[in-house]
Amino acid sequence: MTSTGDVEGRAGPPLWWARRRDAVGDVVLGGVSAVECAWEGIGFAHEAGIPVPAGVLFGFVVGAALTLRRRWPIAVVLVGIAVSPAAIGFLLGVVGLYTLATSEVPRRITAVLTSMSLAATFVVMYMRTRGDAEAGSTLVVLLSVFVAVALTVPPVLFGLYIGARRRLMESLQERADSLERELSLLADRAEERAEWARTEERTRIAREMHDVVAHRVSLMVVHAAALQAIALKDPGKAVKNAALVGDMGRQALTELREMLGVLRAEAPKPKPASVPVAPALGLAGSLEDGPTLGELEALVGQSRAAGMAVELDVRGAGDSYAAEVEQTAYRVVQEALTNCHKHAPGARVVVRLAHRDGEVAMQVENGPCDGKAAEPGLPSGGNGLVGMRERVLGLGGVFVSGPTDEGGFKVSAVLPGGRG
Repeated sequence: MTSTGDVEGRAGPPLWWARRRDAVGDVVLGGVSAVECAWEGIGFAHEAGIPVPAGVLFGFVVGAALTLRRRWPIAVVLVGIAVSPAAIGFLLGVVGLYTLATSEVPRRITAVLTSMSLAATFVVMYMRTRGDAEAGSTLVVLLSVFVAVALTVPPVLFGLYIGARRRLMESLQERADSLERELSLLADRAEERAEWARTEERTRIAREMHDVVAHRVSLMVVHAAALQAIALKDPGKAVKNAALVGDMGRQALTELREMLGVLRAEAPKPKPASVPVAPALGLAGSLEDGPTLGELEALVGQSRAAGMAVELDVRGAGDSYAAEVEQTAYRVVQEALTNCHKHAPGARVVVRLAHRDGEVAMQVENGPCDGKAAEPGLPSGGNGLVGMRERVLGLGGVFVSGPTDEGGFKVSAVLPGGRG
C-alpha cells in the first residue's frame, strides 16, 4: 500500500488532490453547484434580457468552478463575489468561504475576502428587498444584515476551526513521528551500549581467568618438570616439589571456584525487554577480595620455590591504594613472572616496587637465559602482555615492555594511587 492508501501499481490521485476521495468529493460538489447555478441562471437570463441557454450555460460554468476550490480557493471566492449581483451561486459562496478559511492562505487575505463577500451579500439583499412595500427600511436593513452574516460568518468560523484542528493533528502526528524516531535511536544506542558492556565484561572475565590459571599452572608445570628430573636422584626434594604442585593446584582450584562463585552469585533479575540494561559487572565485587600488594612476597616465594632466582626490591612506604590498583599491580607482576618461567628459564629476575607520591610503580626484569635450565614447554596464547597493557591503561596508568640491552626482557608499569 502507498501512503495514500492506494495499491501500488494503480494510478495515484489526479492533478492537485492529495487523495482520490478528495477528488471525487470536489467533483460531486462542483456538479451539484453547476446544476444549482444553471437553474438559477434561468432567472438571471430573464432579468438580464439574454437568451435562456446563455444564462444556463453561464450558471453551469460558474457553479463548476467549485471543483477548483482546493487548488485556487481565492479565485473561487472571487467568482462567488463577482456573480453575487446575479443572485446565483449560493453553494459556491458558502463552500468557497469555508475552503478559504481552512487553507493556508494568510489570515489578512481571508479577512479581506470575507469582508468583501459580506458587503456584496448585504448590498444584493438590500437592493432586492428595498422595493417591497410591506417592509420598512429598518426591517430591510436588518434582514439584509442577517442574511449577509448568516451566509458569510458561519462558513468562515467553521473553516477556521477545521483548519486549526487539522494543523494541530498534523503537528501532533509530526511530534509522534519524531518521538518514535528518537525512541528508535535511543533503543539502538542502548543496544550498542549493552553490547559494548557485554564485550567488556567478556574481556574482563577472560583476563581474570588468564591471570588466575596461567600463573598457577605454569608453576605446576615447572615443578612437575623438576620433579621428573630429580625423582630418582633426590627423593626428599621430589616429595617437596610434589607437595608444592599439589598446593598450587589446590590454590588454582580455589581461585577458580571463587571467581565462578562471583559470576553465579546475585544474578540480576530479568528486566522487561523494552528496557535495555547493561550486563551486571559481576566481577566488580571480587575486587575487594582480590590479591593485594602485600601478597607479592608470597608470589615471589612461589617462583623461588620453583627454582627461579628472584629478587624483590621494595622502595618507599607502602600506602593503602584502591582495590583495583593493588589487584592490577599484583596481576602485572604475576603475569611478568609467568612469562619469565615460560621464556627465560634459569634467568635471574628482579622485581622492583616503588611507592611514590600519588602513584605506585612496578618493574619485572629478567636477564638472559643461562642455557642450563631446560625449556618447560609451556604454551603461550600471546595475550599476557596485551592483558597487562589493557589493565594498566584502563586505570589511567603507563605500561612499557620490551627487550633489554643485555638480552633479557623488562616489563614496567606506573599506576595512579587512588587511595583506598
